[in-house]
Amino acid sequence: MDFSDEASVTPDADLELTITQVAAHPEPDGNLRVMIGTSRGEIRGILHPCATAPAAAIYVGGAMGGFEGPARDLYGRLADRLRPFMSGLRMHYRRPGDLEECVLDVLAGVSFLRGMGATGGIALVGHSFGGAVVIKAGELSPSVAGVAALSPQLHGTRTVEALGKPLLLVHGMRDGVLDHAASEDIHARALEPKRLVLYAEADHSLNQAAADLEELLAVWLPEIVATRPAIGLN
Repeated sequence: MDFSDEASVTPDADLELTITQVAAHPEPDGNLRVMIGTSRGEIRGILHPCATAPAAAIYVGGAMGGFEGPARDLYGRLADRLRPFMSGLRMHYRRPGDLEECVLDVLAGVSFLRGMGATGGIALVGHSFGGAVVIKAGELSPSVAGVAALSPQLHGTRTVEALGKPLLLVHGMRDGVLDHAASEDIHARALEPKRLVLYAEADHSLNQAAADLEELLAVWLPEIVATRPAIGLN
């Protein structure tokens, strides 16, 4: 595995992370439990591998991390559903709640997928705090084809206009944790292409819109990664 594409990531002059080793353990469902060893600690993940397509998606949670995601544990269902079209990597942060460190983790995940052979577009999906994480990581990585921020926070999105790639914002209008005005503000500042989806009956968890959100992402993610030509292919 070659991690030279983005193995050393530096979103800030004072921050640098380098992948030092990778370990993987197969699960009965065909997924892989992975450990990405870095110069700043170990990142844990669950890889849903696709052997027939070059694209991939990374899924991250809120300020507490975790693998499940919002909308009734959306991430596992969605990664399995999209396995014929792309690989999926669900990640748990090394230091949940630390924005800069979590951005480094996502960039390391991009490098990991590149090393595993994902030569196509890579999409990022994040919930709540993770929405800001993936927006910032998308700004910094040229490998990212698009970003989906679900119930995102405002902090960390100040430079969203620098994203330069498709952005999908999703929010529940009954969110009592982060008001949907946050997504509206981000959407207003972001450049095209961008899309804002509001679910009238959904709260911060988006549980009430779980089926609709899964359908939305099951269409949007393959379309977005398909827009980025695979590396080394004409």
